[in-house]
Amino acid sequence: MRRSLLPLLAVALALPAQAQSPHVGFGLTITAPTGSFNQTKYPAYVASNGDLIGTQNAGYDTGLGGYFTLSFPVDRSLAFRLNLSGNSEDGTNTALITPTVGSAYSDRQNLRHSMFSIGGDVQIFLQGGAMRHSGTYLVGGISADFERFDQGYGDLNDYYYYNNSDISTERKSRMGGTFGFGHSFGRAIKFNMEFTYHTSLTGKGEMDPPSATMARLGFGVVF
Repeated sequence: MRRSLLPLLAVALALPAQAQSPHVGFGLTITAPTGSFNQTKYPAYVASNGDLIGTQNAGYDTGLGGYFTLSFPVDRSLAFRLNLSGNSEDGTNTALITPTVGSAYSDRQNLRHSMFSIGGDVQIFLQGGAMRHSGTYLVGGISADFERFDQGYGDLNDYYYYNNSDISTERKSRMGGTFGFGHSFGRAIKFNMEFTYHTSLTGKGEMDPPSATMARLGFGVVF
């Protein structure tokens, strides 16, 4: 087991002992990449003499996802939450080459980022509605993020595409952090809205994929 997952496992094992009668929630999310995950500019090619003759612009667009949660109330204002979530974003990598000899040309590849997360959060209900999962709350926690980065020409959804040998895939397991706020309203079935900010906490070296930094807006129901 990865050492980075041990804190998350400890939180998960402690939750059932701390609280009973969890509130079950599920819904959809809209993800909006930010920072270098939204756009990164870097050299496309450097000549032997060190001259820059090209640049690349790579980035991801707004995506969609879903989530499933179990919120365990501890007292009127505090709850611990387990969550499973996933999301996917498409993007492009466009290179503009300006050689010293010949005409300039561009090259474009499609990108896709997919992520599945297992997380543990703390919820602080500002109006003391943890037992009912009602009202406005603050939320923050950590997650184990299992990511996949695809890059290639053509349709990345079509695994039988004739030139799928040109598609490259990189998988990455990292720790992530999330914080934000939410609001639940209603009676037996409560409607829930949550806004959070997510970023990668590990695996952000020079040779790693860009940090999965994004704003997430969730809509769902809680029982």
